[in-house]
Amino acid sequence: MGIFGALTTAVGGLRAQSYALENVSGNIANSQTTAFKRIDTSFLDLIPQTASTQQLAGGVTTQSRSTNSVQGDVQTASVATFMAINGAGFFAVQKPGTFTDGTPVFDGVDRYTRRGDFQLDKSGYLVNGAGYYLEGVPIDPTTGNPSGSSPQVLKFQNDFLPAQQTTKIDYRANLASYPLTTKHDTSVKGSELIAPGSFSPGYNPLTVGTPPAPYTDSSVSGTVQNNKATPSVANTLATTLSGAAGTDSISADFVAGNTITVNNQTITFMASGAVGNNQINVGDTIQTLLGKIDALQGTGTASTITNGSITLHSGTAADLSITSNNTAAFAALGFTGTATATRGGGGTIGTGQVIGNDNSAFLDQSVAGGAVTTYDVSGAPVNLQFRWAKTDSSALGPGHTDTWNMFYQVNPNATGTQVGWQNVNINFTFSAAGQMSPAVPSITLTNAVVNGVALGSPVINFGTGGVTQFADANGNVQVNQIQQDGFPAGQLVSVGVSTNGRIVGNYSNGRNLDLAEISIATFNGTNFLKRVNGGAFEVTDESGGALYGKAGTIVGSSLEGSNTDIADEFTKLIVTQQAYSANTKVITTSNTMVQDLLNVLR
Repeated sequence: MGIFGALTTAVGGLRAQSYALENVSGNIANSQTTAFKRIDTSFLDLIPQTASTQQLAGGVTTQSRSTNSVQGDVQTASVATFMAINGAGFFAVQKPGTFTDGTPVFDGVDRYTRRGDFQLDKSGYLVNGAGYYLEGVPIDPTTGNPSGSSPQVLKFQNDFLPAQQTTKIDYRANLASYPLTTKHDTSVKGSELIAPGSFSPGYNPLTVGTPPAPYTDSSVSGTVQNNKATPSVANTLATTLSGAAGTDSISADFVAGNTITVNNQTITFMASGAVGNNQINVGDTIQTLLGKIDALQGTGTASTITNGSITLHSGTAADLSITSNNTAAFAALGFTGTATATRGGGGTIGTGQVIGNDNSAFLDQSVAGGAVTTYDVSGAPVNLQFRWAKTDSSALGPGHTDTWNMFYQVNPNATGTQVGWQNVNINFTFSAAGQMSPAVPSITLTNAVVNGVALGSPVINFGTGGVTQFADANGNVQVNQIQQDGFPAGQLVSVGVSTNGRIVGNYSNGRNLDLAEISIATFNGTNFLKRVNGGAFEVTDESGGALYGKAGTIVGSSLEGSNTDIADEFTKLIVTQQAYSANTKVITTSNTMVQDLLNVLR
């Protein structure tokens, strides 16, 4: 080949180094382009076919060498829809062929890119800075799973998210083993329990069908009072109801014509000659008076006096109510106004409801159990309040078990016989260890109506140990969880990217729902993809088709940078420049030799 071969080889070398320089130039120019993949240059020697003893170094040609599989640095970004792929894979995208009335008409060709600077346009599409539209698979809002497997161009309208009626309430709480209700008295066993007998006739708040509890005796004690003796000492059963100063008589006398009313029966004070239980002499003793009161009340438990304090008993036949028209003498017995003792137990068979007339009594005998805002089928909010009432206590002895009833408020403005609270009609019983026994995993509020709004039949889930009964010094219900699944209608406000590669919609009602799953494609021949404008790639025979399911992970609010290394490119630039200059020297030398040859001919 000789001189002219060397000349053409050097020209080829110039062409190869120019090609390499162009790639270096492009890499440097795109060093700040999002997800840009640099192009390296491969030099290939071209060897002519000669004998083994006549082999030549040959010419040179160049090829591009892609770095599609080399990841750039991932940096955080302030835009929620920006995303980067950490690991292998490409976003599936499409580009419009034309626009009709401002709406893109796609050409149907899938392309692939690592450029993740996607933002919502006016039509609801996610478009990156190069004009490519993101593809993915829509999420079924009912199941939360992708609806299909084929990616499609994603579009998110500013539609309303339909309201969802409350169907489930998750509830976890601890009930104080001794509830500090308004009526509790630690000195009286069972005073912390709800008393069905104190509710209106025909209404029993306990679970439907609960038999009424047998009546039990109750008592009321007066204040300590002293007599008129000198020195004055505490009244006793022998103290008379009237008497002169210095005698063992009460401090203020009853006189003839005074009365003491026991419920609807009257005891009249006589000067003398009293007969029967409805009359008493003014000179009789406290013991005589107590005997007549007990007789009229019908109690089998005798009233007593201890250290000057009288204790009256209701018995089981009726509640006790005592007044007197001589308030001073009545006060000398230790009572002012009306002395009452309400029997325990009683009432009617369980009706499971609290009416408006009994609202105050119910609040006094129960403890708050939390509240939650629920939603009806139209998305209207409904405040659902709960209360707990203890109905039995193991502290009362054998045959008694710690038992509670749960109520929810039906009508906060109930009056008269209107139902204000509804029992869920389940007895929650607890073991000595404070656990439900048996467990009540869930209950259904069948056809619940709250404040006139129908809630359907929401289920309250307690789980196996969601409600416990442990000691609590505060004596109330400690609600640990009360969460429901309903929500009102809402409009799409913004979208973002989750860590599991899904587009998440943020709605005006506070809901965050998965809208679509981003499609990430991988290729067996990643570096054989065909590069097109805007950092996108097209499939070739050498790259193979797109594969889904084994890609890297998506990082939201982030962008991948260019994988160009400026320092490395500058080094290549120096080498390329030197090689180019060397090739020019070969051309110069070849030219001189040719000139010498021509001079020989002259």
